[in-house]
Amino acid sequence: MEVINKIGRRKESVARIYVKSGNGNITVNKRALDKYFPFELHQIVVKQPLVLVNEDGAYDININVDGGGISGQAEAIRMAISRALCEINEDHRSPLKKEGFLTRDSRMVERKKPGRRKARRRFQFSKR
Repeated sequence: MEVINKIGRRKESVARIYVKSGNGNITVNKRALDKYFPFELHQIVVKQPLVLVNEDGAYDININVDGGGISGQAEAIRMAISRALCEINEDHRSPLKKEGFLTRDSRMVERKKPGRRKARRRFQFSKR
């Protein structure tokens, strides 16, 4: 199997992954998965597509992730892994689609408007 590269996005995060057959090593920005994501929840989010299609431990994944926060990065990686699994085997597409791992979550932070304290929050009104 040749190296497959895919991209995943969530909020401001962009994840580029390189998948090849191996024994389940996952490296994120040249660090081990458990070192980059110390919280167990984020590690579970990254591995969700692999566990769902029973391919956990079958591929070596090298990940470059940039921008955003930790949760956005984990979900961007999840989307990229899901896309790579679909390219490897088209039978994986339906369970991943059903779980929503292939759908780009387009929700972004709303920009701050001029004359407001935040995006929608106004300054306190004083009648007198």
